[in-house]
Amino acid sequence: MIELYLKNGKNVADDSPAEVAVSGTKIMAVGHHLDGVRAHKTIDLKGKYISPGWIDDHTHCYEKLQLYYDDPDEVGYKSGVTTVIDAGSTGAENIGDFYQITRKKVTNVYSMINVGETGILAQNELEDLKTIQKAPLMKAIEQYSNFIVGIKARESHSVVINNDVKPLKLGKLFQKELGGNFPIMVHVGANPPELKSVLALMDEHDILTHGYNGKPNGILDQAGNIQQFVWEAYRRGVTFDVGHGTDSFNFHTFDIANAAGLIPQTISTDIYCRNRINGPVFNMATTLDKFLMYGYSLKEVISKVTEKPAASFNLVNKGYLQPGYDADLTIFSLNKNTEITLIDSNQNKRKYNQKICPQMTVVMGKAYQIGG
Repeated sequence: MIELYLKNGKNVADDSPAEVAVSGTKIMAVGHHLDGVRAHKTIDLKGKYISPGWIDDHTHCYEKLQLYYDDPDEVGYKSGVTTVIDAGSTGAENIGDFYQITRKKVTNVYSMINVGETGILAQNELEDLKTIQKAPLMKAIEQYSNFIVGIKARESHSVVINNDVKPLKLGKLFQKELGGNFPIMVHVGANPPELKSVLALMDEHDILTHGYNGKPNGILDQAGNIQQFVWEAYRRGVTFDVGHGTDSFNFHTFDIANAAGLIPQTISTDIYCRNRINGPVFNMATTLDKFLMYGYSLKEVISKVTEKPAASFNLVNKGYLQPGYDADLTIFSLNKNTEITLIDSNQNKRKYNQKICPQMTVVMGKAYQIGG
């Protein structure tokens, strides 16, 4: 007898019937109809969608910070997200404490380590290059190898002050020592450093977050066209991640990028307590609604928060609704003909008529009801 049987669900790819059987922490079987299943717990999904558990690859959820912080479970399983990746809130000095806290959470929590030892104790954490030290960073990655999944470098003026792209250059050296498969995510914003200089250092599979912001130091030139150096980075395989956040997703910028085909490979929120409570982020579902509004199919949108971020961060047991993968699942409805107002990071508003509503999450085989 297995632990959990989810019946009468619906596949996001084609609305076909979908059922899942879970044994322990793993998916045991997936099919249109699973016959003869005996389970300790059976849940009738009554036609709701069932997808691999959503992965948010840009969050800030180390609760002891003052600037950007949250409870991993508030931005995680309670909102439909089964796995969160913290984007460099902590560095070598405090990532061990963060790790210990996350072991008590329901949500799967991973972290990128900040290239600076202190993490984001202050906005300008990379002003002093002495905080960027190889030995403690490498030691932390070795000690917490099941937790640290990448390096984070924040390359905007308020963070690096007068150091331009030096922190990223150091981060790339560390990445090279760790092997080509260890990802680095780069935050971009106000200049200097110039976006062109940042992208020039980034290689295939490196992750650019906040790529669709509306700031002057962005992907568009003064005439409103995508800059050539942006296309060069995109075409050589730099991963473009949304990283919506309080100040980093602009409808006008994305109108142009989307029409031109400069589309994001991954969708993330850059969520923390203030933009979760006050907006414009609120949660992952609201962020996904914005991409449905742009005409992406449900299958495309969900892939950008499941298989694609799993690939970016080498989460080899997550991201797919297939036997043998971790039993992380998100169950949701798509409420149609429901008018909603979507807001970007610059308070621009757009109307839309569909809304993704998470109803339940399954995290490592355990089900949690989160909606009506």
